[in-house]
Amino acid sequence: MKAALLQLSSSDDPVQNLGIVRGMMREAADQGAGFVLTPEVTNCVSSDRAHQAAVLALQEDDATLAGLREEAARLSVWLLIGSLALKTGDADGRFANRSFLIGPDGAIRAWYDKIHMFDVQVSQTETYRESAGFRPGDRGVVVDAGFARIGMTVCYDVRFPHLHRTLAQAGAQILTVPAAFSPVTGAAHWEPLLRARAIETGCYVLAPAQAGLHPSSTGGTRRTYGHSMAIAPWGEVLMDAGTEPGISFVDLAMDNVAQARARVPALTHDREFTPPDV
Repeated sequence: MKAALLQLSSSDDPVQNLGIVRGMMREAADQGAGFVLTPEVTNCVSSDRAHQAAVLALQEDDATLAGLREEAARLSVWLLIGSLALKTGDADGRFANRSFLIGPDGAIRAWYDKIHMFDVQVSQTETYRESAGFRPGDRGVVVDAGFARIGMTVCYDVRFPHLHRTLAQAGAQILTVPAAFSPVTGAAHWEPLLRARAIETGCYVLAPAQAGLHPSSTGGTRRTYGHSMAIAPWGEVLMDAGTEPGISFVDLAMDNVAQARARVPALTHDREFTPPDV
């Protein structure tokens, strides 16, 4: 299977972003990709809650989801929408950060809400409180896409190895980690974390990312790290997209998953133990 990772610099305008992604999907399919992946918050990069409330929609009404499903069916490709920011109808007004796997018929085959919220103070001037605007999910997802079983995660989830181990032990052969990573934490941790998750699980790790300075019509602008990556089950970096928007390709061979796990069958070596006293 030939996979295409789309590296975007999404703005806070979902209509504009949809047009860009549809064009990139067509280019990827023209070059032979059967599996296309987009980054986290493909539809809207914004920290302005009022703007988000004005431009975002419920899942059933979301134009980006409808448009990308239509494009996947037109191109007959599998599509991982890294995530969409969506309204939920929750009483507190928080949104969902929701990843979708779309089949080549345009049907939603699975969806996953990001579990771990990015609530951190990276520096004196860079603070994130994702949980203020987004509500966390509470379920892991593995879905059979025919060519592979896919375990779905999003961005900050990458720091929680037990999630990825659980997905692999549930049958995942590919782990998806769409992201909009901070430049500071990205430079320090992005590649080591992705490689560790691949090595620990014997999975391919596919991580399409947002990159660069994101155009904003309201509030402050945001910058993300880029460096979309594909990691092999043995831990090799197969592809690094750098810092500019674009399309990167990688060939996936599922036999490599079985070979890596046969060499080091760590997924079968769990032992019960008594935790330390707190």
